[in-house]
Amino acid sequence: MRPDVAVTGLGLVTPAGLTAGDNWSALCRGRSLAAPDPELAGLPVDFSCQVTGLDAERELGRPLARRMDGFLRFALVAARRAVADAGLDPLTWRGERVGVVLGVGSNSLSTYVTEFGHLSAGRPERVSPLALPRSVPSMAAGEVSIDLGARGPSFTTSSACASGATAIGVARDLVRSGACDIVLAGGAESARSRMTATCFTRMRALSRRRERPDLASRPFDAARDGFVLGEGAGVLVLERPSAARARGASVLALLRGYGATADAHHPVAPHPEGAGAVLALGAALTDAGCAARDVGHVNAHGTSTPLNDAAEATALRRVFGDGGPPVTASKGVIGHALGAAGAIQAAYTVLALRHGSVPPVANFDGQDGDHKLDVVAGRPRPVDAGLGISCSFGFGGQNAVLLFEAA
Repeated sequence: MRPDVAVTGLGLVTPAGLTAGDNWSALCRGRSLAAPDPELAGLPVDFSCQVTGLDAERELGRPLARRMDGFLRFALVAARRAVADAGLDPLTWRGERVGVVLGVGSNSLSTYVTEFGHLSAGRPERVSPLALPRSVPSMAAGEVSIDLGARGPSFTTSSACASGATAIGVARDLVRSGACDIVLAGGAESARSRMTATCFTRMRALSRRRERPDLASRPFDAARDGFVLGEGAGVLVLERPSAARARGASVLALLRGYGATADAHHPVAPHPEGAGAVLALGAALTDAGCAARDVGHVNAHGTSTPLNDAAEATALRRVFGDGGPPVTASKGVIGHALGAAGAIQAAYTVLALRHGSVPPVANFDGQDGDHKLDVVAGRPRPVDAGLGISCSFGFGGQNAVLLFEAA
């Protein structure tokens, strides 16, 4: 068995709140946070799950906040909070031994729409000189590294909606290999742009429940009709358990396993039998030296789309058998944060292990098909088993699975 890696800090910026406590409370209530979105007014799908209450200028200072797009603000605030939660001081750490790996599924389409408008109007002089540095995906890791003086490896992973989970898996390997002592890992995304919403609407991927947005996101439910756009960031601090203990830090959980595979099937549709997901689940279990029966709960990718939920349910049944461990899916509450989703889910999995409880899936009334999962619904469910799995899947058949153990 390879050495485990400790999670010693969490930072969250999501529609459910700006602290771990607020996020956990919202998850346990099990009610969707989707609402009409002024940014999307007039479009066929005009609602989303939005981050509220974040005063970026107060948190970051006005000059820094104003030159950043939303996904960069989210990343920086979440990273700062994760570092503080871990009891680390960037002024005293060895910056060359600290890495940053963040997942971003796309770049900031809102900025590009504005700047391309200037270009199309024949006004290139009006294109902002900050258009690139405020919007390219690599700047998520770059801005965090600059802000916190992390001078080790710094880069962004992009594996569609698995990006945040991929980042955590890759960061885990940097700690395991000895290349870094500490890595800030996670993901950030702000997908509430009119172009993003239009593209997903044209693909028929979004729910169209405009009259009741709060009922739109319903993972694994028989009446699901698409996902709800979300946004946010999640950052975990990863380090060796021995190093964490030596500095008197609390270990929130151990990252025991990581599996990454490709469906090699279709640009946007999952393999109908969940073949790639099965391989990723198996790889994470093997990496951790665990059996399927050891897993206490699963935080599923659970997008609330007909094809994805069916394929994931098939994969989970193939790995865990009929029934299997309790399954939750946080996108029912906070929507789909795309490239940040896997990182946020990973943080939620750690919180579930610490609380010994699995939050319910919002809007779940009952399943369809032959693949019945043990979906947690209505209220949180206490669990004893100390292993939790977080699943993330994305366009291009990207699959990433993380396995955590309670500390």
